[in-house]
Amino acid sequence: MRTNKITIIGAGLAGSLLSVYLAKKGFHVDVYERRSDMRVADTDGGKSINLALSTRGIYALKEVGLYDEIKKIAIPMYGRMIHSLDGTTQLQRYGKDDSEYINSVSRAELNKKLMTLAETFEGVKFYFSQRCTRFNLDSGLIHFHDDIMKQDNNVHAEIVIATDGATSPVRMEMMKIPRFNFSQEYENYGYKELHIPPDENGKHKMEINALHIWPRGSYMMIALPNTDGSFTCTLFLAYDKLLGGENSFDELNSNEKVESFFNNNFPDAIQLMPTLTEDFFHNPTGTLMTVKCYPWSVDGKAALLGDSAHAIVPFFGQGMNAAFEDCTYLNELISKHEGNWQTIFEEYQKLRKPNADAIADLAQENFIEMRDLVAQPRYQLKKKIESELFKRFPRKFMPKYSMVTFHRLPYSVALERGKKQEKILDVLSEGIKMLDEVDWGKAEEIIESSLDSFEAL
Repeated sequence: MRTNKITIIGAGLAGSLLSVYLAKKGFHVDVYERRSDMRVADTDGGKSINLALSTRGIYALKEVGLYDEIKKIAIPMYGRMIHSLDGTTQLQRYGKDDSEYINSVSRAELNKKLMTLAETFEGVKFYFSQRCTRFNLDSGLIHFHDDIMKQDNNVHAEIVIATDGATSPVRMEMMKIPRFNFSQEYENYGYKELHIPPDENGKHKMEINALHIWPRGSYMMIALPNTDGSFTCTLFLAYDKLLGGENSFDELNSNEKVESFFNNNFPDAIQLMPTLTEDFFHNPTGTLMTVKCYPWSVDGKAALLGDSAHAIVPFFGQGMNAAFEDCTYLNELISKHEGNWQTIFEEYQKLRKPNADAIADLAQENFIEMRDLVAQPRYQLKKKIESELFKRFPRKFMPKYSMVTFHRLPYSVALERGKKQEKILDVLSEGIKMLDEVDWGKAEEIIESSLDSFEAL
């Protein structure tokens, strides 16, 4: 089907970016969004985990010409700052040196800038407060409800790309087709956004160039820096007493219990949080879920992209980066198969599905690492061994985190190589306590026999 008009449902990060990609190719793009225009009214509502922008997302932003602008509002984070219960801290670097870092970026500010960039193209138009209520896959008729005017609108679309999030109405319609595979898994953990304000001079109260983590075994808190001198904190905690005991959202039901919980578990942080209890009870408790489904497209007429196709938990900082990478590859396929949307969408879903599943698994694994393992001596020793192996065998051994975050290797490759490398680290760290005790001859023998060379993207 050849068309010059594309309809996007969802004006979040992925939808807004995709509209720019399509406009640069000369398409007319209509973008429908259920929320009001966030450039006019704040729509975050205390449920926005700061973004960790890394290589895959940066690549996409460079392609549409926005990276230099976003870099102005991004704060580099060179590693994890681990906060122990006794108040001591330790920086665990992400990369081999200061050239490898992730960026703390405001989700709302990035979204606003993407929408504003999209509107510089004559062919792009946004429609806000338009909630998709139904989509007919056969006819292409989309039903919207205007939440401002309190009326229904019908739109006929030839090509629809749904970037409408983890609870996608378009995906709900696709689930009615035969042999549509779908799984949705909620974590028994929620998250609460909290706040550390700047000091009296408008400066950050903690190290600015780090992602701060308070790992406490079955739960944790993180903090990412903002350009105004504040930190956005996120507490990840079990919902109910069955899993978390007294350390659960159900149990933290009074100011006294919240203050006691933070004094006992985050004593260095609570001193920096003057509005802790107000934030805790005012901000909603967010949910964490993983969505996997297939197929992502129907008859060359409609496709899912980003969270609508593969929602993941935020513990690898790759949700937005993965969605942006969807846009990158879809853009390449549109050029490759100009006008043949059936082929474009089929190749897109076959290419991206294995990698979406891989990053979903990696993100769930990383939750355990962040909340528990990072504070353990054995883990810290393995990270030192991992870093040394990367220096000695850079063509064969690359840390899993680096493969995911600082390169564009397929997520599926990072997952599989990561499993092999973890077994190597288990062997080399067994029975020792210091890096000097590693048998490097044995390390070389294992790596040469079990890992192939690869090209980093």
